[in-house]
Amino acid sequence: MQTPTEKLKLGWIGTGRMGYEMAARLAKGGCDIAVWNRTAEKAQPLAQYGAKVVRLLPDLASRDIVFCMVSTWDDVKAVIGKLLSGPDKPRMLIECSSISLEGSAELRQILSERKIEYLAAPVSGNTKVIKAGKLTFVVSGPRSAYEVARPYLDMMGVGSSYVGEGELARIAKICHNVFLGVVIQNLCEITLLAQKAGMPRHAFLDFLNKSVMGSMFTRYKTPALVNLDFKVTFTPHLLRKDLDLGLDAGRQFEVPMPLTSITRDLLQTMIGHGMTEEDFATLIVMQAKASGVQLKPENVQVADGL
Repeated sequence: MQTPTEKLKLGWIGTGRMGYEMAARLAKGGCDIAVWNRTAEKAQPLAQYGAKVVRLLPDLASRDIVFCMVSTWDDVKAVIGKLLSGPDKPRMLIECSSISLEGSAELRQILSERKIEYLAAPVSGNTKVIKAGKLTFVVSGPRSAYEVARPYLDMMGVGSSYVGEGELARIAKICHNVFLGVVIQNLCEITLLAQKAGMPRHAFLDFLNKSVMGSMFTRYKTPALVNLDFKVTFTPHLLRKDLDLGLDAGRQFEVPMPLTSITRDLLQTMIGHGMTEEDFATLIVMQAKASGVQLKPENVQVADGL
């Protein structure tokens, strides 16, 4: 892991499920970090790791690098507006949320006018992945800014991938999450096919995970598919948003995406049935209904690969 060549002061906006764990890794790593969250009490536990909790967003503006991890483009625009409402400004802003190409480009323009360097740095992973030290970043923007920020990005996981200038990281993240949606749907289909043919789900997935087709993702989702524990890692609504972003990008760049379109329709069917509050792996429940299968937890202890 690359270590920082200079000790920079960090700021962090947003301590939701993901943001909290990411900021915690930086704080535990000894970084000088100040954090802000709309509900300050949610950020307060970070103080035990040495983070400073601030009440006002402009209090982060004097930091060298400010990270932003909030839910939507509207949220990003609102918090950055407040961050820059005073006389101070950070040297660099790193935006880690999943936002559109257009939103990211608009943010780049806003920051450019203030002479603030900007990196788009969306992530792959969830809270359990972060705790396991396996979070990854895909990053785009000025290469020189990336080299300054890289040690801090790498402290939060297994590393980062630089893909070029502008908003290319947003395209990479959209492609990643489209793949996520298509893979989970197909994984549910083949798992139900195996079950209806007579195999226990855990036995089929054990074979799959040991094969060349197994992956960190298939292993990570195995407990949910076997034991029907749908504790949220990523909601159906968020996955639908990313599939829509993928289809929009496909239209923009004239790339047909038939599998993405079908997956989006199947996900919408699940949402239409009111299945919105649990993990997106509940797609297996819809697949079971379509297959005439009554799903039951197998109550088998299976590893998640992390």
